[in-house]
Amino acid sequence: MKTSDLLEESYSALTANKARSGLTILGIVIGIGSVIALVSIGAGAQQSIETNIQSIGSNLILVSPGSQRSFGGGPNAGQGSAQTLTQEDADAIQKEITMAKAVAPELSRRYQVAAKGENTNTQIVGTTKNYAEVRKVTMDTGSFITDSQVKSYMKVAVLGPSARDDLFGSSTNAIGETIRINKINFKVIGIARAKGGSGFTNQDDMIFVPISAAQQFLAGAGYVSSISIEAESAQSMNAIQAQISNLLLERHHIANPQLADFRVLNQSDIVSAASSVTDIFTMLLASIAGISLIVGGIGIMNMMLTTVTERTREIGLRKAIGATNSSINSQFLTEAILLTFIGGLVGIVFGWLLSLVATNFTGISGKISVSSVLLAFGVSAAIGLIFGYYPARRAARLNPIDALRFE
Repeated sequence: MKTSDLLEESYSALTANKARSGLTILGIVIGIGSVIALVSIGAGAQQSIETNIQSIGSNLILVSPGSQRSFGGGPNAGQGSAQTLTQEDADAIQKEITMAKAVAPELSRRYQVAAKGENTNTQIVGTTKNYAEVRKVTMDTGSFITDSQVKSYMKVAVLGPSARDDLFGSSTNAIGETIRINKINFKVIGIARAKGGSGFTNQDDMIFVPISAAQQFLAGAGYVSSISIEAESAQSMNAIQAQISNLLLERHHIANPQLADFRVLNQSDIVSAASSVTDIFTMLLASIAGISLIVGGIGIMNMMLTTVTERTREIGLRKAIGATNSSINSQFLTEAILLTFIGGLVGIVFGWLLSLVATNFTGISGKISVSSVLLAFGVSAAIGLIFGYYPARRAARLNPIDALRFE
């Protein structure tokens, strides 16, 4: 049988019962569309996370309090819950790690902030002048925190653009205004330029104050929650990371590195960890969506078996006039593949639309790759072959005499 005749016969058979064919195709459309949408959203989320991490600075090394291990094998304190880093640790890193370009300790905590009848809950970052260089904070108006303000415990604040909008509105010049952090007045001296980002640690939704003021008036303690270090180059990051670990182990009088009460991570480690998490969740969600493809394939098998039963006399007649087993097998297999091919095409469009809808609701820009589209076609063809093979083989092996007698 010619290919054109085979396609024409398959098209006629599928359109003979449009409702049944449409519902069968719908199962493939939902499955393919869900997989493509979830993979694209996962890829977009990963790219967004990597962009946000890169926006916090370049060649960045981050020191944070680590889990404190008990000698009795008891439970560990949570990551960052230990208050083991001090301003003196940051000063020692600045003095002794010669390849460190800049060092910025910080004390971060969320507080309720009020101004002119408006209030918001945002991240308050107590830090020093070097923070602007290490974390690439640029000013839109006003100035950043200075060394003299840190030394004199001045209650001044630099607002991120989102925090400024929440407290004063986007059209207001907030320089010179007063805000209340934890019921303590701080004077606004600058507005940072927008960096972009979202989530719990949105770089634009922060307020920066001198670290001395944060320790004295807000936290009431002299510890720091993390220390950020900018390396001279990407090539020196691993060496600096090792030097910082050795220095802090010595300062904290810890002989066994496994018992360290701090963690030292570089930017590549953070990106890699975040990417691995998003990869796992993307694969998990795509696998769950892929179950609907199996259901769709079972639907195709069910439809084709029903079709074989309905067309038993037609199969017997074709065999009686000379049709071979291979031609009968090819005809029914082509019908199954055609169903999944159409479902795959519509599923790609459906997945793209789902990705757009998700982008509007979540703000995460979906990223549909060529590989995911090719995967959709591959899966469509595989489903047609796998779930169409048994009905096609059953049709091809019918005895023509028994088929002609079938009522």
